[in-house]
Amino acid sequence: MARRHVTYECSGCPVEAAMEIIGAKWKGGTLFHLLGGERRFSELRRLMPNVTQRILSKALRELEADGLVDRTVYPTVPPQVGYRLTAKGEALRSAVLALRAWGTEHLRHREAATGLRDTAALPLAAE
Repeated sequence: MARRHVTYECSGCPVEAAMEIIGAKWKGGTLFHLLGGERRFSELRRLMPNVTQRILSKALRELEADGLVDRTVYPTVPPQVGYRLTAKGEALRSAVLALRAWGTEHLRHREAATGLRDTAALPLAAE
């Protein structure tokens, strides 16, 4: 996990504090997909096909360590693991949805400028 600041003593520091926790590339998408409820690891991999198993595992471990995600191991053969947002993670709902709205608009502008369609602009699971 990245080294965090010890203190936050500037007017923009709350933003830095938040971005230290959710700013990694795959954490935002993971949080977004968990807005719809509990997901198995394999479901998250299917929803985010460009993330590697190792990176997704790391992101989930860090989100769990930061108190945003709960991990439940189900006693099945083979064992299955489910992830869901905690109350602290759920408090990010409006921020995650606002980031998605901004990203959708950004992709629209990029498509208009380049003429290339980006599949990331398509509706996603939490809608």
